This record gives sequence, structure tokens and C-alpha cells, in this order.
Amino acid sequence: MNRHAVVSTRIGELTLVAADDVLVGVYIPHHWVKPSAETLGERVEASDPLIAVVVDQLEEYFTGARRSFDLPTRLEGEVFQRRVWSVLEQIPYGETTTYGEIAARLGESAQAVGKAVGQNPLSIVVPCHRVIGKDGSLTGYAGGLKRKQFLLDVEEPVGARLF
Repeated sequence: MNRHAVVSTRIGELTLVAADDVLVGVYIPHHWVKPSAETLGERVEASDPLIAVVVDQLEEYFTGARRSFDLPTRLEGEVFQRRVWSVLEQIPYGETTTYGEIAARLGESAQAVGKAVGQNPLSIVVPCHRVIGKDGSLTGYAGGLKRKQFLLDVEEPVGARLF
């Protein structure tokens, strides 16, 4: 049975969704893909053991003390989406790639990749914020471009970035 908690973070409220002992969702307000009531399940407190670990690791990440997440996760989606999300998981901390580079790697269109990136259910944990436009611009992010910029700045301060 799924359960969720809405928690306050440095980038606003996040809805964290767990199924049994794994994290299946990190949703930002105004996320393009809205989780269903069934996906969310029962509302629980942030003191739920798994939710509490997620909150702690997110806070460590936001302060720059954590470079990767050590969480039990499960990505639920179509085969193509999971292929795209697998590529996202391989983008190193502090680095970016483009939709076109992912598309070329998978032999798909950049538009299809962009749609799958936008449907990533584990925002931040699966770093879709590390995908940028081919000209180096910030493009589409489920939580808005200000949040995307914040997450990129956490990983690499503005003055050090090449774009």
C-alpha cells in the first residue's frame, strides 16, 4: 500500500511517495504529471521511517553535503521512460547533458526524450534537472526553471558553470 507525506524543503513543498520499503515518487508543486489518489495512497507524517530518511538526504543534498542519494527506489513507467530515466541516473553530479545527447544515445527523438524526462516520478533523486537545452539554456522543468537553477547551483556554483 502506498503512502505519502507533504514536506517543507528549501525548494518548497515536496510530496514524497513510498510503496512498502521503497521511494516511488518525489513530486514538486505544479509537477506536470499529477499522481493519482491511488499512487499517493494514505497520508502519513514525515516521521514515517522511510520518509524521514528521504527528508534527511534531501536536506543534505540541498546544503551541498550530499552528492548522491542512498535510497531504496523503484521507477514505475513504460519501457521507454525507464530507459530514459536510467540515463538520467548516470549523469554525474555537477554535470549536465542535453535532450539531444540522450536522444542520440537511445536512437530516439529529442521530443520523446523530453516528454519522458518530464514524467520522471523521482524528481531530484533521479536528476532530470541536469538535462538542458542544446544551446546550454535552461529548458522545461516540472518544478519550474527557478527550482532547476537552484538545483544546478547546489551542484556547481554559478561562477564555475560554462553555460
